[in-house]
Amino acid sequence: MTDLTPAQLAAYIDHTLLKPEATDDEVIALVEEGVALGCFSVCVSPTFVSLARQAAAGRIKVATVCGFPSGKHVSAIKAAEAAQSIADGADEVDMVIDLGAAKMARFDLVQLDIATVRAAVPAGKILKVIIESAALTDDEIVACCVAAEAAGADFVKTSTGFHPAGGSSPHAVALMAKTVGGRLGVKASGGLRTLADVRAVIAAGATRLGMSAAPAVLRELAGEEVDAPTSDY
Repeated sequence: MTDLTPAQLAAYIDHTLLKPEATDDEVIALVEEGVALGCFSVCVSPTFVSLARQAAAGRIKVATVCGFPSGKHVSAIKAAEAAQSIADGADEVDMVIDLGAAKMARFDLVQLDIATVRAAVPAGKILKVIIESAALTDDEIVACCVAAEAAGADFVKTSTGFHPAGGSSPHAVALMAKTVGGRLGVKASGGLRTLADVRAVIAAGATRLGMSAAPAVLRELAGEEVDAPTSDY
């Protein structure tokens, strides 16, 4: 489904601001922009969840990240971070797996890590699992998706947007979508800067998009000329 109206495309988007130097004013502006565009949610760092919730005033969902961006956090710490974000008003939590565990084929540890965070994210709140697909082989992508589903995740997600291996790709999205078979959502994030990028990952099976380039892409879809953003978040 790539022949979308701007309103339909906006409903896929988690309008994202995760740069470390983000300010209160930028988060408030992000919320107002996300509401105006009709985005599904805004995604902000954990320290901004309360501010984003207050600014949103029920007009848009608030997502955040957990164990971000490296994933090299003790599972209990990830769970505590997720629980704090939920208490602060987050609707959704995007956690990063322990990528090293996946590279060692310790998918039991990957599953346990996800399950520990899932226990801190109650029913009715969405847990997405970031697997850093660009740093994984196809077999590792499949195994991470299987672990995420077994641990009770709601979505699998390609990337943080911060890993040097890169962000999302249509190939990874298609593989993830095939693996979860519609039982989980698939979020593409990282490197989505143009309408062509977005159409490619939606065609591959993405059901949510994480991007900071939403205004530019939506203007492009509406037929306006824009300069492509140079960063993901």
